[in-house]
Amino acid sequence: MRHGEAQPLQADDQQRALTDQGRQEVQQMASWLAGAYPAFDYLWVSPYLRTRQTAAIMLEAQAACRLEVIPQLVPDGQALQIKDKLDLLLAEQPDARVLLVSHMPLVSFLVEAFTDAGRTPIFTTAALCCIDYRTARGGKLLEQMSPLDLSLVRS
Repeated sequence: MRHGEAQPLQADDQQRALTDQGRQEVQQMASWLAGAYPAFDYLWVSPYLRTRQTAAIMLEAQAACRLEVIPQLVPDGQALQIKDKLDLLLAEQPDARVLLVSHMPLVSFLVEAFTDAGRTPIFTTAALCCIDYRTARGGKLLEQMSPLDLSLVRS
């Protein structure tokens, strides 16, 4: 998942907060995700303020979910490092469900790392991809959803 809409770029990118619109977008996605999929076991989040705020809203819609700040989930992070970290978790807990909250362009590269080479979708704010990923066989993109998609579905 990409974080919700944030304040305009400023000197300290890490401290950009969600806007009111961003909080609303994330709330929409949290409600949809809680109704569409089983609860997550882990929520991995970037250390940046806007992603931690996104995660806090997502956690409100989840049951018991463990929050972990992952330093590598930053915009210029390496998708393969995150994949390796998830593979280690899944070796111990094969059925663990993990929600990653990060930034562009990393979220696009994560989809590619967990599914098919060449599949790097562009994420609007608060958009997410649902992937069925297993270490041994790779992953399958189940769906991509955004606040705009939800507004079209509800119209």
